[in-house]
Amino acid sequence: MVKIKKICFSLILIIAVAFNASAIDIATALKFIPQVDNIKKIETNGFLESYSFTFEQPIDHRNPDLGSFKQRVILQHNRQSAPVVAVLEGYMIWGYTKSEPCEILNANQIIIEHRFFAESIPDDGIIPWEHLTIYNAAHDQHQIIQALKDKIYNNNKWVTTGISKGGQTTIFHRFFFPNDVDVSVPYVAPLNLDFVDPRLQKNLNRLGSGKGKGAAIKILAGNSDDAPKFLIRDFQTHCFENIDELYAMFEKDVAKHGWQYKSVGGAKRALELMILEYPFAFWQGGESVSAIPNADVDGNEDFYAHLTKVSPPSFFEDSEIETFRPFFYQALTEIGFYDYKVRPFKKYLPNDKKDITFEFCLDEAAAKAAAKIEYNPKKMRYIAKWLQEEAKKMIFIYGGNDAWSGTQVNLKGNPFCYKFVCEGKAHGACIEDFEQITSTYIKTKLNDWMNN
Repeated sequence: MVKIKKICFSLILIIAVAFNASAIDIATALKFIPQVDNIKKIETNGFLESYSFTFEQPIDHRNPDLGSFKQRVILQHNRQSAPVVAVLEGYMIWGYTKSEPCEILNANQIIIEHRFFAESIPDDGIIPWEHLTIYNAAHDQHQIIQALKDKIYNNNKWVTTGISKGGQTTIFHRFFFPNDVDVSVPYVAPLNLDFVDPRLQKNLNRLGSGKGKGAAIKILAGNSDDAPKFLIRDFQTHCFENIDELYAMFEKDVAKHGWQYKSVGGAKRALELMILEYPFAFWQGGESVSAIPNADVDGNEDFYAHLTKVSPPSFFEDSEIETFRPFFYQALTEIGFYDYKVRPFKKYLPNDKKDITFEFCLDEAAAKAAAKIEYNPKKMRYIAKWLQEEAKKMIFIYGGNDAWSGTQVNLKGNPFCYKFVCEGKAHGACIEDFEQITSTYIKTKLNDWMNN
């Protein structure tokens, strides 16, 4: 039956080419990909036709007999001859907007949800944690890209891109399958080289998360003489010193919104973690220095409002942790993360004898699987070496004030890849944020690579 389908599809392709390559029917072509199911036409802005579908993947690409799951994919089409940008999500599919490379290249676009997030899980809803690896995720993406190349976009140029963990995902896919695509554009993608990479804390210190330190915080404040006297460490200390009053406000919000904090050990612990998270959240989010409250003039209501805006309670709420548990599992087993330094606040955290890592985000099943895996930094370090010595046609975009830029890639002069750091920008940095001469250069380089 499959052979008959392939013969019929080949005839369709021959007819399409004979008349007009753009006449290929996307929906029909998708039906001839054996792994594709649940095809639905959807409306997305900026594209002539768009489809949502699932793509059947092995739970473990090394052992296909273990079963399969269906991975969610979006295809957005304009022209048969246009390039194809594959957005490799690090989490769930966030939306259908055009990625920046898609805008620059006037391309078609596919969006691939990461395995074991949102809808891309086994039918029984149980995540097989031990198979949530960068190896399996890269093979998922490879299978989808090759299938779409074979049936729809076989003569097109291809680009992969992703933001944050999606940027990491883009790096990992390109590492395992360097010839899948022509160009890759990872955005704000950390490459952590240890379980807790010390460069992240060093970067926070550089930015100005310690008392009175950091060049970036002074630059953001304008003239150094006008730099705020009440800085990030002061803010955290004030919050800890007044935690009982802040907690009374927090309890009201917890009751109002029905928030649950069983995973972290209760609402009081959640508030402590929010205070510890504040510096990272501040720089990642590109917050304004001028918005930091000052104890000399501002009340605790102002401190609470600012804290919950910058370091939102949702980050530690049970439902949010459940949604992003696959990320925490990957961070703790393969890709690394940051931690919370206890020493500066040990008088307020007497029960914490060591720095706080994120094992509390794992449920029993994930924790059991993680316990069987000894974190090995060699994997990320090998990828870092590959980027320096073998990678080609990759453009990396970072924000100079981003907390995650502490572990930006180090290309060590690789002449075939480029890294651009947009000073003053945070985790949302993009090509358009650069001054015109630089953004034009990046776009020209991208177009040149696509045409050669």
